[in-house]
Amino acid sequence: MAAAMASPFSLFRSVVPTLSLSLICYYIFYGYLFCRCSRLLRFYGGAKRKSFFPNPSPSLPSQRFTRHISASVDEQASARAAAATADNGGPTIFDKIISKEIPSTIVYEDDNVLAFRDINPQAPVHVLVIPKLRDGLTQLGKAEPRHADILGQLLYASKVVAEKEGIVDNFRVVINNGPDACQSVYHLHLHILGGRQMKWPPG
Repeated sequence: MAAAMASPFSLFRSVVPTLSLSLICYYIFYGYLFCRCSRLLRFYGGAKRKSFFPNPSPSLPSQRFTRHISASVDEQASARAAAATADNGGPTIFDKIISKEIPSTIVYEDDNVLAFRDINPQAPVHVLVIPKLRDGLTQLGKAEPRHADILGQLLYASKVVAEKEGIVDNFRVVINNGPDACQSVYHLHLHILGGRQMKWPPG
C-alpha cells in the first residue's frame, strides 16, 4: 500500500524537473525571438520612416527670412560706407549714368530729370528718378529754398513714370535720407515702386 501511495509522488518528482526545463527553454526561445523581432521592426520601421518622412529641410519662408536678414546687413554696411564720403564732391554712379558713361534703361528724360530702371528691383516696377544737376542736393535733408523747383519737377516726373509703367493708380514713392534709411548713393533720388501689393510699415 505504501509503495502504491509512493508512486504518484515519485511520478510528480520526475515530471517537475522536466516541466521546469521545458518552461525555461520556452521562455529562452520566445525571449530570443521577441528580441530579434523587436530589432527587425526597429530597423525596418526606422528605414521606412526615413524614406517616407525624411528630415525636413528649412522651410521656404525661413530661407527667405535668412536671405532678407543677410541683404539687410549688406545694405546697412553699404549705406554707412557711402555716408563716409557723402560730401566729398566727387562724382557718383548717377553722374556717370547721366553722362551715359554707364549704360542704363531709361524710362523718362527731360532737361532736368532722368528716370531709369533700378538694377536691383524690389518690385515688378522699380524706377529711380534723379535730378541731372546735383547742385548740393545729395539728400533730401540738405535741400535749400533754391531746390524747390527741382523737387517739384522730380515729383511730377514720378507721376509721369507711373503713367508710362501703367501703375499710376497704385504706386509708392520712397526717398531714403541718410545711413539709417539705407541711402547708398548721395545724389538725391526717388524710388518709384509698383506692380505688387505694398505693405506697411515698409521697413
